[in-house]
Amino acid sequence: MLVNNFGVERRVANLRWLSAAIVLSFTALPAWAFSLDDVAAQAEKLAAKGYEAPKSNLPAQFRDMKFADYQQIRFNQEKSYWNNLQTPFRIQFYHQGMYFDTPVRINEVTATEVNEIAYSPEYFNFGTVNHDAETVKNLGFAGFKILYPINKLGKDDEIVSMLGASYFRVIGKGQTYGLSARGLAIDTALPSGEEFPRFREFWIERPKPNDKHLLVYALLDSPRATGAYRFVIYPGRDSVVDVQAKVFLRARVGKLGLAPLTSMFLFGPNQPSPTLNYRGALHDSNGLSIHAGNGEWIWRPLNNPKHLSVSTYSIENPKGFGLLQRGRDFSNYEDLDDRYDLRPSGWVETKGEWGKGKVELVEIPTADETNDNIVAFWTPEALPEIGQPLEVGYRLHFTLDEEQLHSPELAYVQRTMRSTGDVKQSNLIRQPDGTVAFLVDFAGPMMKEMEEATPLTSQVSIGDNGEIVENNVRYNPVTRGWRLTLRLRVKDPKQPTELRAALVNGETLLSETWSYQLPANE
Repeated sequence: MLVNNFGVERRVANLRWLSAAIVLSFTALPAWAFSLDDVAAQAEKLAAKGYEAPKSNLPAQFRDMKFADYQQIRFNQEKSYWNNLQTPFRIQFYHQGMYFDTPVRINEVTATEVNEIAYSPEYFNFGTVNHDAETVKNLGFAGFKILYPINKLGKDDEIVSMLGASYFRVIGKGQTYGLSARGLAIDTALPSGEEFPRFREFWIERPKPNDKHLLVYALLDSPRATGAYRFVIYPGRDSVVDVQAKVFLRARVGKLGLAPLTSMFLFGPNQPSPTLNYRGALHDSNGLSIHAGNGEWIWRPLNNPKHLSVSTYSIENPKGFGLLQRGRDFSNYEDLDDRYDLRPSGWVETKGEWGKGKVELVEIPTADETNDNIVAFWTPEALPEIGQPLEVGYRLHFTLDEEQLHSPELAYVQRTMRSTGDVKQSNLIRQPDGTVAFLVDFAGPMMKEMEEATPLTSQVSIGDNGEIVENNVRYNPVTRGWRLTLRLRVKDPKQPTELRAALVNGETLLSETWSYQLPANE
């Protein structure tokens, strides 16, 4: 009897131990978490079936409205999402209207679940836009914006805007919106026409009270590609976004553009305004900067050409590229309304090895500043097989401090100026001689340490459509750098002319490479 009791007690003890072990094993499991893999699973499933074009549910009254009318629809500030949470982040939404005519789904991710943020017209003040309340009660959002007190504690500032196709804009402290980033570009500047993928659904992770970053996921869709994106947004003096993406092709594409940046260039010192204008420059960016895998730095000033222009730079494992706004003096722009001097540069810092491919620059003619006519992106040499993921990671920087984006060991191009070429006659009067002149100012910390008498020279090359008739380098006491003056004669004005130049001291390279394409001038 005693033996039997002992056996029962032992079995009961074993069961208690087993129960405790099971409880411990469950508590040791990681908490539920939403991740890029969840979005990638949806993207892969989408890629495996035919594309379904989004259907607009927008009444004609909203679809046909002008931009001024669309601006009348404002978000009610007191209804900002997360207003009642202990977090500095706020979310506001864009209403559908004009060409933003298809709804996107927006979800909130918490520690335990995912919930769709339901559309309600009560989020919005429609201003003077006359509308039937019944027609908008079940519409949907066009996109969203993120607010954060980046300039003054306690004051919400808009720092991110995600609206339209796969476009998004980000700014840091003291900046104003300028260039845009995109999720993906397909067949840009090809005769077949460009395809614009769109973010069809977002997941925004609810931040913890002490979080200084915000996590956003996005599902991309288009006729020939799908994609899963993870954005980690760090607001600051220079706002930074870490991007991870998995892209799946549904069908072959002619050109796949990764980490695309879109900007505007109307005119500047290298291509002055054709009409009288008090502004010396009008652009969101004035050049493409590339840091190649071999360490070379390249600066390509932007143009507003008369015909579509595409420039390519073949590179293996690029370290970075971006569309920059070099030259921050207000006097360069003199625009009190649009403040081009405060528009950020966008820099793509690559993560991992990107292999062989090319940075491509597309310049599109535009007659005014309302059109984004500049696109830059990376296109890989080898595209993934249909249905197989192409994974890419990079960090986006939005900054006003362009000097920090460049190696301190090399001088950079501070300014490119273009002028009518001329010669000084015996009577000291300058006489145009049919040439084109470029004055390129190189500057940087290392140049400020150099003696004025340092014997700098230039290495210059020109394409078959031109010849150099003057090439000299002189010290610039104002910038404490050096100025390169090139005068060239163009053979056929109907064809573009390619130029490259860099400064050297003996055999030592001292500057980045200035690469320029003088557009055709029909």
